[in-house]
Amino acid sequence: MNRRTLLQTLSVGAFAAVASTSPALFAQAKGKSKIHQSASLWCYGNTMKKKNMSLEDFIVAAKEIGLEGLDLMGPDTFELMAKHGMVCTMTNSTGIPDGFNTVANHENMIKVLTERIDANAKFGFPNVITFSGNCRGMSREEGLKNCVEGLKKIVGYAEQKKVTICMEYLNSKGHKDYMCDNTQWAVELVKQVGSERFKILYDIFHADMMEEDVVGDIEKYYECFGHYHTGGYPGRNEIDSRQKRDYRALMEVIYKTGYTGYVAHEFVPRDEDGLKSLKAAYDICNIG
Repeated sequence: MNRRTLLQTLSVGAFAAVASTSPALFAQAKGKSKIHQSASLWCYGNTMKKKNMSLEDFIVAAKEIGLEGLDLMGPDTFELMAKHGMVCTMTNSTGIPDGFNTVANHENMIKVLTERIDANAKFGFPNVITFSGNCRGMSREEGLKNCVEGLKKIVGYAEQKKVTICMEYLNSKGHKDYMCDNTQWAVELVKQVGSERFKILYDIFHADMMEEDVVGDIEKYYECFGHYHTGGYPGRNEIDSRQKRDYRALMEVIYKTGYTGYVAHEFVPRDEDGLKSLKAAYDICNIG
């Protein structure tokens, strides 16, 4: 089960009876760890299936591990998240291939982002994801210009609502032809949009795939990064000793930049018990 499939199959109706909770009770809830951790739900579709877990079961299990929220959830899950004092740390929006680099997409993207920003503001949730889109023969210079133009139409509203729009950095080897696939382009986009409410979702696995200087770029450009994703390289599996990056050391680097946002685990467990893998990742990144 991949990211797109799982997010499309989550049931809305199953949680319709959950009572509303005041945003003040859980907005930006912080635990004891120096690094505030969450996880991308889509990675655990197989885990949930094996264990016969509902979404609510998984939310409870994630909270017991020590996570403060979940990534890439939709507004239909917000009341359930609130019920358990959990944060949607990155709200989903439109798809990956058709992004802000194409002017024809702007109207629909702005409509969807406006809806997501409103939902986030109601519950006190911090971030909404967006994408550059694929190149499709377009130069990165033109794509940058178009992204700036489109984002400037919505970022003022995000400022008013105190919600941050984050464009995800993805590798263009797996996500073939994706435009926002290098740090320099992403950083330039943030600079040209020029708002504290527009940042980059810096995915460490994808940056490793593109052979970037992850530590150096975080130390240099941390002010442009509003959210982080983890994932073991190669393979996008557990972030333990079976892969190349020292995630504990990297969390120290991120913490020293003054970062107070969320680090979301977005690896697909290869071990039999995905919850144990998630707990192990939490322990690796818990530098408190």
